[in-house]
Parts: sequence; structure tokens; C-alpha cells
Amino acid sequence: MNKAEEHDDTPETARRKPFDLGRLLAERGAERYELYTRHLNHQLPRMLHTIGFDRVYERAEGAYFWDEDGNDYLDMLAGFGVMGLGRHHPVVREALHDVLDASLADLTRFDCPPLPGLLAEKLLAHSPHLDRVFFGNSGTEAVETALKFARYATGRPRVLYCAHAFHGLTTGSLSVNGEAGFRDGFAPLLPDTAVTLGDLGALERELARGDVAAFVVEPIQGKGVHEAPPGFLRAAQELLRRKGALLIVDEVQTGLGRTGDFYAYQHEPGVEPDLVCVAKALSGGYVPVGATLGKDWIFKKVYSSMDRVLVHSASFGSNAQAMAAGLAVLSVMEDEGIVARARATGDLLRSRLAALVDRYELLHEVRGRGLMIGIEFGRPESLKLRGRWAMLQAARKGLFAQMVVVPLLQKHRILTQVSGDHLEVIKLIPPLIIGEREVDRFVEAFTAVMDDAHGGGGLMWDFGRTLVKQAVANR
Repeated sequence: MNKAEEHDDTPETARRKPFDLGRLLAERGAERYELYTRHLNHQLPRMLHTIGFDRVYERAEGAYFWDEDGNDYLDMLAGFGVMGLGRHHPVVREALHDVLDASLADLTRFDCPPLPGLLAEKLLAHSPHLDRVFFGNSGTEAVETALKFARYATGRPRVLYCAHAFHGLTTGSLSVNGEAGFRDGFAPLLPDTAVTLGDLGALERELARGDVAAFVVEPIQGKGVHEAPPGFLRAAQELLRRKGALLIVDEVQTGLGRTGDFYAYQHEPGVEPDLVCVAKALSGGYVPVGATLGKDWIFKKVYSSMDRVLVHSASFGSNAQAMAAGLAVLSVMEDEGIVARARATGDLLRSRLAALVDRYELLHEVRGRGLMIGIEFGRPESLKLRGRWAMLQAARKGLFAQMVVVPLLQKHRILTQVSGDHLEVIKLIPPLIIGEREVDRFVEAFTAVMDDAHGGGGLMWDFGRTLVKQAVANR
């Protein structure tokens, strides 16, 4: 800076902040898709353009977004489950303002600040059979921690997981990912083995080899929304304990009220996992956080001496902002009865959707718990629809579900997702704060889309042909 600039005290210069986020967004915000294409994952904008999801959302609150024209959109995706309390909950926002204003001596690494202990205490109150918590920054880190702790505590190398499971995408958690599409090209992975969800015989055969450290399982699989059969978790737990192996329950998506209980495993009496992984909704949608809860003896074995005090740690784990967000989230859940609300609203939404199964031949099943609901489509009986269904299936399985997702957004301004690649299933994981108004809006929109599909609506099936061409081109 030269002398003239240094002493420039014109009104414009005086008003300009060293960093002005609002000005930056105003000047460059319109470049969002171009910036992604040039500097980030170039396939994301391409995919969004292809399916017509390239919206520009200007703001969000609760269970809604608003675009640049002021139109509202109902969020039935909750950022893949992160936004359990919806966007910008005032209690969480205030907690973050408070912790920033407090100017705490955070992450010194050589003290014991109170917020991590307080959040651990709150979490463990919902898990009375567990004793200690490790805080990281994400769901995949929570799973990585559980895998490391289980291997060290048992002295065994192998972890069992379920076919079609999803536990994260870092190398350790990818090793227990049950979907080949995520694993392809990233070998070698850890020596882990898949079993079918609900197959106790397969689990017992693998345990008989004597090298299994743990079995990691989602009580309800995110991919396809498949629930563990009644009694499976309890029986698996008994098998594991007899063989000296641990039960790891991944509640990253299903935890914190999503299924109508604080944890999904609590729907089955007597299940007491050795390690539990949580994340997503604990963040309040603001500060990434993951937590691995476990039994005292496991933690004491891992951290067995002062020499091992940092044998497993995370640079940003237990940071004050994340801990404050987590404490605020748990406080809101208690004060606003979020778990009971999710159960009641989920029951209402699921029952209303299930009532449509007999009405639409393309609609085969509605399943799930609480506000984690899977809507599965299948082969129709009528000749006309069968031909169109076959056309889609021949090109790529999962295209019909995508045909439903697109008009829900484009015509009805409702954001949903297909529940995994090559699946004819839509997954609903909305914010846990939705109520009857949002249920009505979704059911009415979904009914209109189903009417269009069964009536041979031109626009919907025209889009289907576009998807077929795209699928064939990508082969």
C-alpha cells in the first residue's frame, strides 16, 4: 500500500471491511455452478443440470428453502439427515453466537474444557449402559474410531458388516461399506467380511473362525431403508458376546430421534451395543461433529497409559463451537419433545402413504420407522405400464424412482432423494420438526405424481426417455 492509499479516508474506503462476506456473495454468488465445474467435483453441476435440479436457493429456515424468486421448497431430505432440527434453529444459532462471543481458550490441547464433558454427559444419559465418548468431526470418523477401538480391545483383525451397508467413505469405513460402487478402485481395503442383514447363520459361521473383532450394523439401513428383522440385533449381540466380539451400532443417520426413539436400536428390548456411532443431527446443521460412545473397559484398554494418551485423537475434535451446537441440539430435543414428535409425524406420514399402495400398481411398499421412510416402486401388472417399466429397467435400474423425484421438485417444489444407486426406492428423511401441514403437502404432491405416472402422463414419461438416453450414453 502506498502513502496515498494508506491515508485514504474517503467515505467509501472507511465503510469497506477487510473481509465482507455479503459483498463477496453479491459479487460472485451467480458463479456458483461455474466455480464448481472449474474447481470442485465437475460431475455435480453436470448431474444437477441433467435432472433439472440446478436451482438457486437464496435462504432457508426450518423445513423450507426459498429460491431467488421467493418460491418456497419443502425439504424432505434434511441434508442427508444433518438438519434434524431444520435449518437455522434459533436456540442453536444463539448458542453459537454465545460461544463465539465468549472468546474461550479453545483447543489448547493441554487443558480439560467443560463443554466436551458436558456434552458427553448428556449423550451418555441417553445410553445408560455406555460410559465414555470420543468426539471427532463426522460420521465416518465416528465409525473409524469404533473400528480401531474394537480391533485394539479384542486383539483381532476382522470386522463383519452387512451387505448394502453404508458407514462412510474413508478407507476404514469404506472397508465395511456394503456397496461395490463405492469400493471399486480403492482396494486394498481392510480384511472385513459382509453378511446379509438378518442372517444369523452367516454371522455365526464367520464368528466361528475366531478372528472377528466386531460386527457393525445400521438398525435401519440408509440404502433402501431396510430394517433389521425383529430379534436380530438381540440375537446377534448374544452370539458376539459368546465369541468375544463386539457389537458396533451405527446410528449416524438413525440416531437422535430419527426413528421415533433416541436411538433406533432402542426399539428392540435388551440390545446394549459395545460401541455406538452418532453424528449428523448432533451438529445442529452448523458445525461438523461425530461421537463414538463406548464401554469403559474398551476406552481404558485403548488409553492404557499416559504414553498412549494421544494414541487416537482429532485435531478439531471437541472444539467449543461443535460442543455448544451439540448441547443446544440435545436441549431443544428435550424442550420441544422432538423424539415423540418424530414418532407421531412419522406414523402419520407412513400410514397415509401406505394407504396408497393398493391404489397404484407401480407403488409396491412403504416401510420404515419414525421419520425415516422408504417408498419402493415395482413392476406393474397392466400391459401398457409394463412396457414402459421394462424400457426403464433395461436402461438402468432406479430410473423410475428418479422419474418421481424430479417432478416432486420441479412441479411441487419438494426435495427428496433416491435411496441409493440402482434402487427403485425413495427415502424420506425430513427435518424432525415437520408436522401435519408438511405431511399434507407431501402426500398431495406424491399422489399427483403417481396419478400422472399411471395415467401415462406425457411429460413424466418423456423425461423417462431422456433418462434412458443418458443412462445408455454413460455405459
